[in-house]
Order: sequence, then C-alpha cells, then structure tokens
Amino acid sequence: MSSEIFTEHTNAEACPVVESLEQIGSKWRLVVLHELQDGERRFNELKRATDASSRTLSRVLDDLQETDFVERRLEEDAPVATYYRLTPKGESLCPVFDEITAWADEWLASCQR
Repeated sequence: MSSEIFTEHTNAEACPVVESLEQIGSKWRLVVLHELQDGERRFNELKRATDASSRTLSRVLDDLQETDFVERRLEEDAPVATYYRLTPKGESLCPVFDEITAWADEWLASCQR
C-alpha cells in the first residue's frame, strides 16, 4: 500500500506512524539505511549490497540526505570517492532495525516450517 493511499484514509498529522513512514517508508530507503548501520560505505558498495539500479540508489541517497538520515563525504584524492554514512538521526533507527530483525527471526521462520 503506497503512503499516498495510506494517508488518504488516516489523519497523518495525528498519527506518528504515518508521519514516520512518510520519512523512511520506501523499500529502498529502508534497505539503504539498514546497509549503512555497520558504517560508512561507498556508492558502489551500496549498489552491490542493495542490488538497486544506479539511478534508484542515487535518488534514494539524495532523499535520505535531504531528510538528514544520511550524510555524504567526498574524498578528492585520485580516484575521487564518495562515501555515505548515517547521521545521528539515521543512527537512531538502528534499534528499530534490531527489533524488526528479531520479529522476522521469530515469525518469518515459523511460516517456513
């Protein structure tokens, strides 16, 4: 269900869940944030880890920078390298990912039995 449809049926201003999903709710945003939990990564490392297209990954990283979840660092030595890492706001999501992982370990494993 897209966030646009979701917010049509809910008062987004009154619901912190809806507001949170507006910030971090897309599949690719969550995947990139999860991949950055372990520290700074280069663009191509993220591309390989997420299997996102360059265009999609670039757009997602731009969005995450605009919303202050991710920061970009440019290293201008030869060859030029761009690194991405979580900001404190992004790092504050790490416990959420831990909880989602624990939930998945418990419930998704039981569905496969």
